[in-house]
Amino acid sequence: MATVTQTKEATNAEGQPIKLAVAYDDKVHNESKYAAYLPVYDTTTKFPPTELFDFEDRGLHADPAKPNLLQKDNTNLKVSKLTPRVGTEITGLQLSQLTDAQKDELALLIAERGVVVFRDQNFKDIGPEKQKEFGKYFGRLHVHPVGAHVKDHIEFHSIYLGPDNLYRLGRSTSKLTTTGYHSDVSYEHQPPAITLLTLVQVPETGGDTGWTSQVAAYDRLSEPLKAFLEGLRAEHSGFGQAERAARDGHFVRRDPVKSYHPVVRVHPVTKQKVLFVNPGFTKRIVGLKDEESEAILGLLFKHISLSQDIQARVKWDDRTVALWDNRVTAHTAISDYAIAGDKATLRQGFRITALGEVPVGVNGLKSEWDGSGDGGENKVGGGLF
Repeated sequence: MATVTQTKEATNAEGQPIKLAVAYDDKVHNESKYAAYLPVYDTTTKFPPTELFDFEDRGLHADPAKPNLLQKDNTNLKVSKLTPRVGTEITGLQLSQLTDAQKDELALLIAERGVVVFRDQNFKDIGPEKQKEFGKYFGRLHVHPVGAHVKDHIEFHSIYLGPDNLYRLGRSTSKLTTTGYHSDVSYEHQPPAITLLTLVQVPETGGDTGWTSQVAAYDRLSEPLKAFLEGLRAEHSGFGQAERAARDGHFVRRDPVKSYHPVVRVHPVTKQKVLFVNPGFTKRIVGLKDEESEAILGLLFKHISLSQDIQARVKWDDRTVALWDNRVTAHTAISDYAIAGDKATLRQGFRITALGEVPVGVNGLKSEWDGSGDGGENKVGGGLF
């Protein structure tokens, strides 16, 4: 797969010298207004393990009726459900102009609906600092351990697929489909809460994103299976992602981790029970024999990926912003557009991700992970605050 095209001597945001791998062709983008958001890799800076931090969901501060966000007297405001179980679309509000009260209510709406899509936005034009400030309102920003980023803004995960960089197709060339449902970096000890994605260039058609409601996925399970899963943890691993990146010549800026999260977690605001496994990063169910784990995860992954009656699919344009709650959804890009030949096009954007709490399951079941420097004993998440 085409990827890094050249390496340059550069400086980071603090003015320190670094080597920067540029993962695009300048000739393709010499007139692009959004060239500053193209994918690069800082191949010098190493990051320590992500530290635990206190997290308070902004949705806890929201008025459940959402009078500030869903203003009844705003004749320009249009709010509609994408599907009955997941997704809401909003026009007539600018994310860049929301008050804190509106952002709190937005956090609650995202938790309730899984994904909220804003149309006709100016967000891509307000600049990286304001974009980052908006993301930070919802939590500590995540730095992806291996992914491409935006120059001088390593918290921005660069989303790019075009004729000069096919890397995001990944292993899909050896598969029948490009789809792969996942919850962003769920292997982190405090995995993401809200993710924001905006695209600055889009194909004329194709390149949609699909979301599955993990709340609805849990609700559909039989009562005996629910009761069984609620007492279990599953291993979420970043090792495979890091190993693939290193094999492909990409810099691993933070050592990979594993976490053992409750298979069924409880959302801290809505208190809904959520199926918290995903085909992207969940490797096994702790305590089960291999064949048992594979059979149950296979069932759950098929349920997540194929249940179209609990899914929503969003068509992008270059003034659309989507925000979703990784704790209650799984999602996938759909790379079905031409990326070669005379009709080649590209899809470019950036993702900002705010980390959330250490997952807690039913009856207080807490996430665990292998400790570092503590004699190999497991640290138990949630009891550290």
